[in-house]
Order: sequence, then C-alpha cells, then structure tokens
Amino acid sequence: MTVKDTSVTVQDAPADPRAFTRAWEEWHSGQEARLAAPHGFLAITGLHWLDGTPRRFPDAPGAWSTGAAGVVVVLDDREELVVDGTPVRGEHRFGVLPERGGVDAVWGEAVIEVARRGGHDIVRPRHPDTPLRTGFTGTPAYEPHPRWVVTGRYTAFDAPRPTTVGAAVEGLEHVYEAPGRVEFELDGRPLALTAFPGRAAGSLLVLFTDATSGVTTYAVNRALALDPPAADGTVVLDFNRAANLPCAYTDLATCPLPPAENRLPVAIEAGQKLPRERGGA
Repeated sequence: MTVKDTSVTVQDAPADPRAFTRAWEEWHSGQEARLAAPHGFLAITGLHWLDGTPRRFPDAPGAWSTGAAGVVVVLDDREELVVDGTPVRGEHRFGVLPERGGVDAVWGEAVIEVARRGGHDIVRPRHPDTPLRTGFTGTPAYEPHPRWVVTGRYTAFDAPRPTTVGAAVEGLEHVYEAPGRVEFELDGRPLALTAFPGRAAGSLLVLFTDATSGVTTYAVNRALALDPPAADGTVVLDFNRAANLPCAYTDLATCPLPPAENRLPVAIEAGQKLPRERGGA
C-alpha cells in the first residue's frame, strides 16, 4: 500500500528578516486601506433586505423593491442616481443580480450597493462620513514570524463539492463550490482545511477558526488567501496573513462562516487580531 505524504514543512527562515517583515507590513497596510476606503466596508450605514413592497430607507434615495424581474428603485423628482456613469431618474430596473454579485450606484458622496447575498436582494449604502470609518484607528495583529509559514498539500476533489455554510447574519446561508482540501501539520499535528475558490484563477481561500477565536481573534471566522498550488499539489499557507472579514468590524456584513471541518483545534497565534471595534486591545 502506498501512503500519501501529507506532511507539512515549516518554511526556512527568510534570508532577509527585514524584507519578510516589510512584505507583511505592506500586506497588512493594504488590508487596512481597502477596509477604510471612502466606500469600503467601514462606510456601510445600513443593511436593507428587499421584498415586493416598495420601501424608502433613511440612508438612500428612492423606494426599493424586488421580485421575479429583479431589483427596482423609483426615484422622486428631486432624486438622482448615477449607474455605470449614467444619471438615472424616475424608475430604474437593476434586473436579476447574480449570487455574490452587485451594482454600485453613486448618490452624491455616497455609494449605494445593490447586491444579492444568500438568495436575497439587499441595499447597502456606504457613506464616507460614517463614524465607524472616520474613527478607525487600525487593526491589532500578531507580530509576523516565519514559524507560521508552512507548506501543505492540496488535493482536488473528483468534482467541486457544493458546500453550505452559515453567515454572520442569523438565518442566512451561503453555498460555495469547494474544489478541494489542503492538508498540513502544525507542531506535528495533522490538520486539514476545505478550500473555496479564490479571487484569481486557480487561487484558493480558506475560512477557519482556531483556539484563539473569541479570545484574541474574532470569534466566528478568519480568512486566508492561498496562491494556486504547484503542479505537485504543494501550497504555502502563511498564517501571518490570516485576515479578518468585514463582519469582524460591523454587523452590516453578510460574511460566510467556516465549514464545520475548518474549526482548527490549535491556536494560530498569527495574523489579524480582534478589532478594537469589537473590544480588541
């Protein structure tokens, strides 16, 4: 019988520790910049769930509804949105939106996100002057260390597996097509994570919790982006880059939760910590 080697190797210490730290600082700064951008997640002022009844919201223009033909907004005579660079007045139909897709409509200094999450259409306005954004002072994080850079092995499933996970919003579910699984070790302990597709072609994303969750890190999830695996299946997991999702900062996010098998029984003392907005130090 052939035994498959699923072991992990800790990466060699970087030749230039200062370069290793600088690269991590650039990553961390990029995460912070996207989060706190004028229309980033910290700028969200409301999470409005649409149905067939037209409704107005205090942080967006128009009366909004949805149905079989998709999202519709009816603007009054004094209201205007800019959609794809074109000013619109009166009734505007956004059409049927794809799951995890959406459209950003501009309203003065604000952006009105119109999106579909967990099978539901939502309106999520983003205003740059919201106190959560203007008062943001950064996210605490562990000091980066090469110990947390490990090499694992990716194994693709015979076919992508539809995987249903919960969400930060109670009662909401997300479904992802999981392409495979990453096996690795930490301190001699075999571990594994179900992977979801990443943003770039061939890349992966793993959502997980660990023994630090709810203690020094956000309780319900963290995310780790992985580059495409090598031809032999090896893949690098740099837990120094374990990132908070938007729900770590605001209740107005619909972030997915990790699948049950991604709840690691070890302490990953690396990456971003519990935000100050949630009581972090």
